[in-house]
Amino acid sequence: MSWVLKKFGRNVAHYRKEKKLSQEKLAELANLHRTYIGQIESGKRNVGIENIAKLAKALGVSVKILVK
Repeated sequence: MSWVLKKFGRNVAHYRKEKKLSQEKLAELANLHRTYIGQIESGKRNVGIENIAKLAKALGVSVKILVK
């Protein structure tokens, strides 16, 4: 299942960079901790549905895009 986490993390990092956001700024917008964002992007963190929704909203994309 780790490939799923890595793919999700790559998607988050891609859209974060596309929006020119730092991990810290994304964390602030999503009301999450910066280290949590880093763990997500490196594929080390299994993310709950509520946090996926927070990330999608902060990035201005749909949940479907992030989990694709």
